[in-house]
Amino acid sequence: MSPAVAQNLALLLFLPWFLILGVLFWVYPRQPRGARRVVFDLVSLAASVIAFLLSIHWAHAVADRDHGSMWAQILATAVGYGVFLAVLGAAFALRTRALRSRG
Repeated sequence: MSPAVAQNLALLLFLPWFLILGVLFWVYPRQPRGARRVVFDLVSLAASVIAFLLSIHWAHAVADRDHGSMWAQILATAVGYGVFLAVLGAAFALRTRALRSRG
C-alpha cells in the first residue's frame, strides 16, 4: 500500500459516516437558517475534517510500530474519530447556545 493511502485510509473508510453525520449536523435544527448559520455550519464541518486529518497524521507518526504494522492505522482511526466527534459536538453546542440567545 502506498504511504499516502496508508496515512489517509481512515478518512477513506470514515468518509460515508462523516457524510451522514455532516448532513445531520447541517439539517438539525431546521430553523433558524440564515447566512450566519450557513457560514457557521460550513466552518464547523471544515474544522472537523481538518482536525480529523491533522490528528490521524499525528497518530500515525507517533504510533509505536513494535506492536505490529496495523497499530498505526488502529491508533490513527481511533484518535481521528474521537477528534472529529469532539469538534463537531462542540460546534453543535456552540451553535445551539448561539441560536438560543439570538431567538
